[in-house]
Amino acid sequence: MLMLKDALSLLRRERGLTQEELARRLYITRQAVSRWETGYH
Repeated sequence: MLMLKDALSLLRRERGLTQEELARRLYITRQAVSRWETGYH
């Protein structure tokens, strides 16, 4: 079973998005995406 942090990173990379691009689409900061992907909340 994938953890959220692993699934988020995997799906983002499969779609060819950077953390910055994903953050912009979700109206959040790049730092928030990074924290989610590293499991640090």
